[in-house]
Amino acid sequence: MQQLVRQLDVAHSINRRCPILRFHLPYSEADHVLNIAFNLLAGGQCLEHLELRRNDEAYLNALGAQRIPDPTTAGDFCRRFSKLDVFMLQEAFHESRLKVWQQQPDSFFDQAVIEADGTLVETCGEKKAGSGLNYKGQWGYHPLVVTLANTREVLYLANRSGNRPSHENAAVYFDRSIKLCRDAGFRRVLLRGDTDFSQTTQLDRWHADGVEFVFGMDAMPNLVGLAGNLPDSAWQELKREPKTRPKTSQTRTKRANSKEQFVIDKEYKNKRLEQEFVAEFDYQPTACGREYRMVVLKKQVSVSQGQLKLFDESPHFFYITNLPKKTSPARAIVKHSNDRCDQENIIAQLKAMGALSAPLHDLVSNEAYMVMATLAWNLKSWLGLSITETCPPVAKQQRRADKQRLIGMDFRTFCQSLIQIPAQILSSGRRLIYRLLTWTPAVQTLFRVYDSVSRPLLH
Repeated sequence: MQQLVRQLDVAHSINRRCPILRFHLPYSEADHVLNIAFNLLAGGQCLEHLELRRNDEAYLNALGAQRIPDPTTAGDFCRRFSKLDVFMLQEAFHESRLKVWQQQPDSFFDQAVIEADGTLVETCGEKKAGSGLNYKGQWGYHPLVVTLANTREVLYLANRSGNRPSHENAAVYFDRSIKLCRDAGFRRVLLRGDTDFSQTTQLDRWHADGVEFVFGMDAMPNLVGLAGNLPDSAWQELKREPKTRPKTSQTRTKRANSKEQFVIDKEYKNKRLEQEFVAEFDYQPTACGREYRMVVLKKQVSVSQGQLKLFDESPHFFYITNLPKKTSPARAIVKHSNDRCDQENIIAQLKAMGALSAPLHDLVSNEAYMVMATLAWNLKSWLGLSITETCPPVAKQQRRADKQRLIGMDFRTFCQSLIQIPAQILSSGRRLIYRLLTWTPAVQTLFRVYDSVSRPLLH
């Protein structure tokens, strides 16, 4: 990771774009930012775990550092940030991000899929300035997270009070992300979001700019009425692909569903999905000047209690899009929207690794900490993307598989596979020596990654 940071010149970008400190004695801005990110990569989950890192001789040797900031100093650094400083820090990350993207093959730039969602960071402290009470009665902050689905990177993070709506300022960060992806060379840009992000006031502008989108829409009475008036010939049954494909031709008997049997035995109300149907019609939202495709998914749900069937339900789900019908039929739009669920996994990973937490006293300082901590997640993605494919065809397939596996890997699995490897770290004769004390299949991937980050970047 340290070699990757040097290859991408991350420290220089941070120090130049985000001048927080008057004097670099003894630490620079990049030292503080990378200190928080590396703490999570080394197994820490909060600011206090920096105390373990700074007393770990092997850790300091690995970084080539004599000392690192303690938790109090790191917290004081986060409190120095203004809202503009946090924004500029994320812009500094983009300089390194673009260098990583420039190393990718041409097919990488076919389409950028940008997603946005809000999530609650719950806090129990009574003196957390800027926190609010959400609709569930939970205290905390409500950060907006904008990600790139292609690489699972976090592009932007904006902290907000817990009582703010999910879509607040989302259009601003969508626009910044669109510009970033187009500057990088992506030929198409697709925006995705749930029903909270169907900002109809922005759709005409995005469509005129050549931006594609798939947003969920609330099942409003007028939309349900329009769907109900569609002829039967407009509906097609939706058959989903199996989640997993068997590796052998032999079929295995499925085990009994114990949860469903428990619900039946206790005579709880049970809802089971019987069938799904899709249709579409043209629809012009009130705030728009033109019509767009409105895809509707109707589910046929059987409601029972014990062994007794009560009735059937037909809930409707709506998706608005400007994707052409020839290349993206209705079933493809539904799949696009369902694929957005991977962003929920990314947010869950950020929470599990400690990136989405609020260890400090106010909204902006906690936002600064979240942005620095999400750098650890982005470094994981950049490390996977850094694996070069300029090699013989036999090795290229293996390297491509390693790249996709690292990008899709959970953060804790990544740390245990590639970072927390038993090793002896020695600083001798102006050299840093790693003596691996065990061999695992991940070590081969580690060698491939090291070979890639040790080379100069291609221009």
